[in-house]
Amino acid sequence: MKTYSLVINGRSVPSDRHFDVKNPANGGIVGSAPKATKEQLELAIEAAEAAFPAWRDLTSETRAEYCMKVADRMQEAAEELAQLITREQGKPLNGLGSRWEVGGAIAWARYTASLDLPVEVLQDTNQGKVEMHRKPLGVVGSITPWNFPVLIAIWHVIPAIRSGNTVVIKPSPYTPLSTIRLVELMSEVLPQGVVNCVTGEDFIGAEMSAHPKIRKIVFTGSCATGQKIMQSAAQTMKRLTLELGGNDAGIVLPDVDPKQIAEGLFWGAFINGGQTCAALKRLYVHDEVYDAVCRELVDYARNIKVGDGLLDDTNLGPIQNRQQFEKVVALVDDAKKVGGKVLLGGAVEKKGPGNFFPVTLIADMNNGQRLVDEEQFGPVLPIIRYTDVEEVIQRANDNPNGLGGSVWSRDIEKAKQIASRMECGSVWINKHGAIQPNAPFGGVKSSGFGVEFAKEGLAEYTDIQVIFS
Repeated sequence: MKTYSLVINGRSVPSDRHFDVKNPANGGIVGSAPKATKEQLELAIEAAEAAFPAWRDLTSETRAEYCMKVADRMQEAAEELAQLITREQGKPLNGLGSRWEVGGAIAWARYTASLDLPVEVLQDTNQGKVEMHRKPLGVVGSITPWNFPVLIAIWHVIPAIRSGNTVVIKPSPYTPLSTIRLVELMSEVLPQGVVNCVTGEDFIGAEMSAHPKIRKIVFTGSCATGQKIMQSAAQTMKRLTLELGGNDAGIVLPDVDPKQIAEGLFWGAFINGGQTCAALKRLYVHDEVYDAVCRELVDYARNIKVGDGLLDDTNLGPIQNRQQFEKVVALVDDAKKVGGKVLLGGAVEKKGPGNFFPVTLIADMNNGQRLVDEEQFGPVLPIIRYTDVEEVIQRANDNPNGLGGSVWSRDIEKAKQIASRMECGSVWINKHGAIQPNAPFGGVKSSGFGVEFAKEGLAEYTDIQVIFS
């Protein structure tokens, strides 16, 4: 078993205390992660602060070249990263799993490296010239979740450093090892102190969000934690980008071909075992095609194998941690009690050390029931029957979250009209959750604020300064 270290100022820094990181497929120990002290967090922040002036003053082209070097180094270590992700997170190596995650992270890094925020001339007349400059903030604090430990780290770190900031990142204690290794790789090609990694207990994140030398927090995770970050960040007026929970609704119109859309519906809901913020979490199906859609979903889903992600024939892995596993079990049990009809799955088939939960489809659900109202973040999909389109739009919007949504129809223009009335940051037509680096992504309502990706996401790591001359 390997013992990992913190990464501060470009060097591995050992810790006196560690914690075990477990494989959710078998309960085995993947590695020993360091528990950072408050003093070590201060060292990481000081390193980032010291590195900032020189990094900020590099040309934009030079920082872009550094970001490309990060992508190249990740490419060289892609298989190592993928294996580590699967062992600590649980997702399969193949399909839409760890190799796909690493490949996506590399592609995202390369695209973000290509972006720029040049000076904009707002006025150039006899009355004078007005320029808008985008200036980096300083030290950025990144707090990442356990569902995509490398991909989301790249979403946070690369735009931060591309725009001239330095970073201290704290990964989830459930999946810290692949992020530590990622930052080690970054440190091989970046100047010292530009990216630092600390791991450990919850107080680290709380200290970061309140720290006066951290100018911005970018956080992906639960609404409850996002609220705590907002409260603690208020004292120092930090900039925030919060991508919080989602309870995405999909609306299936009566003109669809149920067999044709079944695969897209399934993967929209069950990518990463449903452990995805912008996964399809509530499916509203018109009465005319309700039974057929349910039947086709069951036919497709019954061939999906849940198992150890290191096995070649595994399609979906375990739920990443026991706390989330127990939440999924409780929501499914409640759905059964209130009259939900289990079409597939619904119960753990055998006891064992892994957090395996079967692919579960539950029909005849409705708003006001826990499995519909709450974000399950697991391999379970509630299916709700409707007859009136106006009513179903209201039901889809009747939730505090607003991250993503989808409309399924042969009539693209009609689908777009419905999409425009959905209260969420992204809406897909005949697919779900297909984010891409050239399109801004973020939530409304309780799903957070600010956006990631594209130039709009890059700009979130800067302050505006207007120069009049």
